[in-house]
Amino acid sequence: MTNLQFIWFILIGVLFSGFFFLDGFDFGVGMLIKSFAKTDAERDVVIRTIGPHWDGNEVWLITAGGAMFASFPMWYATLFSGYYLVLFLILAALIFRGVSFEFRANMETARWRTFWEWAATIASLGAAFLFGMLFTSMIAGMPIDKNGDMTAHFFDYVNLFSLVGGIAVTVLCLVHGLNFIRLKTEGELRDRARTWNKVLYPVLFAGEVLFAVLLFFSTDFFAKKPVSTTGIVVALVIFTALAYWGVLKNHEWLSFIGSGLSLVSVVVLIFNGLFPRVMIANNPVNSLLIKNSSNSPYTLHLMTILAFSILPIVLIYFIWSYWVFYKRLSSPKQEA
Repeated sequence: MTNLQFIWFILIGVLFSGFFFLDGFDFGVGMLIKSFAKTDAERDVVIRTIGPHWDGNEVWLITAGGAMFASFPMWYATLFSGYYLVLFLILAALIFRGVSFEFRANMETARWRTFWEWAATIASLGAAFLFGMLFTSMIAGMPIDKNGDMTAHFFDYVNLFSLVGGIAVTVLCLVHGLNFIRLKTEGELRDRARTWNKVLYPVLFAGEVLFAVLLFFSTDFFAKKPVSTTGIVVALVIFTALAYWGVLKNHEWLSFIGSGLSLVSVVVLIFNGLFPRVMIANNPVNSLLIKNSSNSPYTLHLMTILAFSILPIVLIYFIWSYWVFYKRLSSPKQEA
């Protein structure tokens, strides 16, 4: 394995971490449009909290997929062909979520506004759940042959471990979204978000314990890397505990950063367990490795120069966009 291969493996992990930290609260807020907000005016405010950001946050996912395609074409080919249907459903959910905001804003009848609100809610929940199920089933090992072709069946994708993983990621996104609403609103919505998280965090702790137990029995992470895997799982629980403490003590930034780092910990856990592999096969001999799944050294070298030239500009833009829209939104009752 070369240094450039290692750097691009880490960089893809960083891109997925950024995606789940940023788009994670978008998914969470999207899930809350119908259940959390009680009136049309409240739903307007909830949607406005992510209005300036959600499409930009999805760029992290597109960039991660593009980086995977360019740096590890074998990884990309196996993952995207083997998970074609799951990724198609994720794409459909992301499309419905995006267009639902625009269609809802331009609908004059209550019936169609309600339809697109439900579309945004279900699409946000579905995307978060499917992402969690995809990555969880992937690390459990899939039927991959010596050519890198994956021929999986229904229960390779859908099983107890992948369902628990999907639910855990969904709940993580939900509490992250509620923490973002606490940062971006004031008044009744802000207080309600705190009340909801007081209930949801104990459920999340139980889910994380169950996920850790299934991780032990369903993957080789603890067997191959007991120290680092245990450390990351402990970090996940600590970040969740800090976020919960922030909810109880009403420290909003602590809650938001803690829930975001909880999602990042899940990505770190996955990439730590994968290394030095990129896809885990049921037969270890057929697992795809970093060293034989990457593009040519010249391509990786050129990509590294371009990436580190453009990345600072992208980061400056994201920081600027969040700074411009940092002000809180008032609850409808207060605006009246």
